[in-house]
Amino acid sequence: MVTIRNLQKSYGHFRVLDGLDMNVPDGEIYGFLGKNGCGKTTTMNILCNVIAKDGGDVILGDENSGEEKRIKIGYLPETPSMFNFMNGYEYLRYIAACCKYEGNVEARVEEVLDIVGMREGGKRRIKGYSRGMNQRMGIAAIIFDSPQVLVLDEPTSALDPEGRADVMNIIRNVSQIGATIILCTHILSDVEKVAGSVGIMRNGKMAIEGKISDILMNYAKQEIEVKLYETDEKSISAIKGLENSSLIEKVDYYEKTGFFVIRTPEPKTASQLLIKTFEENSVVPSQFRTVTESLEEIYLKVVNGNA
Repeated sequence: MVTIRNLQKSYGHFRVLDGLDMNVPDGEIYGFLGKNGCGKTTTMNILCNVIAKDGGDVILGDENSGEEKRIKIGYLPETPSMFNFMNGYEYLRYIAACCKYEGNVEARVEEVLDIVGMREGGKRRIKGYSRGMNQRMGIAAIIFDSPQVLVLDEPTSALDPEGRADVMNIIRNVSQIGATIILCTHILSDVEKVAGSVGIMRNGKMAIEGKISDILMNYAKQEIEVKLYETDEKSISAIKGLENSSLIEKVDYYEKTGFFVIRTPEPKTASQLLIKTFEENSVVPSQFRTVTESLEEIYLKVVNGNA
């Protein structure tokens, strides 16, 4: 749905975007990640036609179709700005007028207020809205004219856990009715819950991008932690001897805690090898678990240049 090729943007002598490539699959929630200052906001502003690019291509729709397509984009900034003297119903009627909505305005107002859970809240003046209500109304405004692409900049920032969960449920529901969503956030646990793909920027370029499942498989450090009921030289030697196997990258033994930490690219097969080793050496484990790095841990490695 959104394809970016070699995107470039400079402010004076400072190059913000240095040949950014980005691919957002149609109908997915795409987690757009990176440190502050890496170029995410500039990318979103170019995508939404707020600022001009210096070079590169931004393609909306199917880049293989050979046709220029008019794609509607809805953009929600981190802090939505609305007319505080209006109530929610009045504000959405104003949005309908701005986008020259051709359908039944009153029916659409009711529909989008239902989607964001603001049927009752819409009767109140925006001036009295909480941060969470503001975010809900902001989402209602940007989905009003059914855009194909939504760009959301930190939609759950400064919300309490309940408010965050509510907004993420709304985002998930909006995605299910057909929108492609670019979700820019620093809350990576939210991304893991709803996104299918992610892109992590570093220094104006895309560092890694792809399906979350593929990124976890290719970049996540995977370890098996083992603790034995009884530890002696024979059992230590048997487990450390697994380093000679192609399935095991490294075996560390921490004498103080009694834990073995076994690094492996294939934890399922390596676990079977461990069980066989236990049986052959009459070793009984008291703890046995596989530990995989989270998306947040991979993110920290990537943005700091360690992956």
